[in-house]
Amino acid sequence: MLNEDTIKHVAKLARLGLTDAEVKKFTTQLSGVLEYVEILKEVDTENVAETSQVTGLKDVFGKDEVEKGKASREELLGCTELPIDSKQVRVMPAIK
Repeated sequence: MLNEDTIKHVAKLARLGLTDAEVKKFTTQLSGVLEYVEILKEVDTENVAETSQVTGLKDVFGKDEVEKGKASREELLGCTELPIDSKQVRVMPAIK
């Protein structure tokens, strides 16, 4: 089981400010996690294939192609509430 000094040290390394109540809580919780990992180490996984993905989905990369837009510049400019300046949407105040 971990002690509170270890939790404080790990928190310091991670630059986490923990209250005394949090240190006590995390000491118990992290100790429980590590105890469970020790139990899992006892499981025989010798003949079990590695699994990194279980859905069968694969990454599909399509070719990047530029397509002609379905809306014209004027249509797109017409649907903004922002000010239009020189046929462009002004997103910042003009610098004077």
